[in-house]
Amino acid sequence: MAFILPSESIDGSPPANGLHMNGQDSLVQPLLTDFYQITMCYAYWKTGTHNEPAVFDVFFRKNPFQGEFTVFAGLEDCLRFVENFKFSQSDIEYVKKILPENADDSFFEYLETLDGSRLTIEAVSEGSVVFPKVPLLTIYGPLAMCQLLETSILNLVNYASLVATNAARFRQAAGNKINLLEFGLRRAQGPNGGLTASKYCYIGGFDGTSNVLAGKLYGIPVKGTQAHSFICSFSSPDELKIRTLNHKDSKETSDLFKLSTEKRKWLLEEISWGVVQSEVSDGELTAFVAYAIAFPDSFLALIDTYDVLRSGVINFVAVSLALHDLGYRSMGCRIDSGDLSYLSRELRLRFVKVAALNEDYKFFEKMCIVASNDINEETIMSLNEQKHEINSFGVGTHLVTCQKQPALGCVYKLVAQSSQPKIKLSQDVTKITIPGKKKCYRIFGKNGYAILDLMMLEEEEEPKPNEQILCRHPFEESKRALVNASKIIKLHNVYWKDGVLATPLPTLNEIKQHVNESINENLRQDHRRYLNPTPYKVSVSERLYQFLHHLWLQNAPIGQLE
Repeated sequence: MAFILPSESIDGSPPANGLHMNGQDSLVQPLLTDFYQITMCYAYWKTGTHNEPAVFDVFFRKNPFQGEFTVFAGLEDCLRFVENFKFSQSDIEYVKKILPENADDSFFEYLETLDGSRLTIEAVSEGSVVFPKVPLLTIYGPLAMCQLLETSILNLVNYASLVATNAARFRQAAGNKINLLEFGLRRAQGPNGGLTASKYCYIGGFDGTSNVLAGKLYGIPVKGTQAHSFICSFSSPDELKIRTLNHKDSKETSDLFKLSTEKRKWLLEEISWGVVQSEVSDGELTAFVAYAIAFPDSFLALIDTYDVLRSGVINFVAVSLALHDLGYRSMGCRIDSGDLSYLSRELRLRFVKVAALNEDYKFFEKMCIVASNDINEETIMSLNEQKHEINSFGVGTHLVTCQKQPALGCVYKLVAQSSQPKIKLSQDVTKITIPGKKKCYRIFGKNGYAILDLMMLEEEEEPKPNEQILCRHPFEESKRALVNASKIIKLHNVYWKDGVLATPLPTLNEIKQHVNESINENLRQDHRRYLNPTPYKVSVSERLYQFLHHLWLQNAPIGQLE
């Protein structure tokens, strides 16, 4: 069962192919689950509890990357999965093979009837900043059906939220003026991981991707230049079979290689580069000319194949000046090795010198410098401290593999069944669940920033601004505070009910904008900072606190000493 669904591109218009693949491919189906979900479903059915109304919460216990915020992502994929949930005949035949031979045949008839029509899903809006313990999604409906969703829902939320958070942290480190490009496909964990990363890195704050399929499916801007292999493939001018390029306006034909060679000779005479002609690679110049002939309006050269300052930058400037004479404007250059801060500053100095040669060359002062080479969050912050001159970062491995933390750790827990609250206990207090169907609010202070998230029992009266609210730590009795809110936002909306989407879904661009606003407008700087961020408070109401602790004591075994 393939998930190829009508959808919209990031700007709200239909994507080029008119289709959208939920979860990237046909693997997102009911059998994308753990075997124990099937066995539990059978046991529920066999004991007659399968249709009992149940409530499950999806949440995580700790923010990733030693930070104090997480970006929620993957909601649309979850909803599309539920929308199309249906066991195929071949699915059921396979389930028959893996269950014991004495399994009741009527169970398989029951599986044929299952779909998402009896489910209700409430969720935080996608792209929101979220925090530990607060439900990202609350799913309620028949017990067995809810249980069958667990693994797939966690699969769709865990990585999407992790990589979106990682991308948002890169954006925080880089600032708003730097262009961020995701180059991670070749290092991602398989095709699905690569596509998911491209989609949710864009949501998290990146400006483009090298992933062509992600561009086609989601409308994300696709970016790229050339690899070292392209530069190395040219050794001498004799290999350049086409040398000519038409002037952009007059259409007059010129020999671009000859013009570039003349520009290079003139540059070496006019500016002290600290090199001699023989040190500058002719093969590299040939490669640059070949690429410029192919892409005269978007020429961006990789200049570190041989030597950035003694060859690459000279050849790049020469070709760029030749293109300028023919009515074109180079986009910039890329460095993929070496001391990125030092090289970027040296490149900028050389570009300023070129700009001073002629009034028409002023554009060189702001020539784009792209840097790649195993960039991580710490690298960007270190480069910032060194006053680099980089305009754009290409980030791959550390971004898409989330090397600092490989998993978010979202969990899917039963919190109520047949109107009875359910609680999971543990010697590790952080693993104790908060029982019951809850409603959640974000409380804002007088400075306009969020103070805390508050969980309440469903039947409690909604909190109101400008009235004191007693907020308590879920587990530590002494941690409590009276909060006078300037603004209160309800965190959850009903997204799925009675078999249909109940709330319109935003485009990727709208989610991307929401991520930016949710982080930069809702969170104080001390919650966002890289080192020792201030913990964000997640609280419960007085009634929920008492309810939780009563249930805790009621279910905890009483030890006996002799």
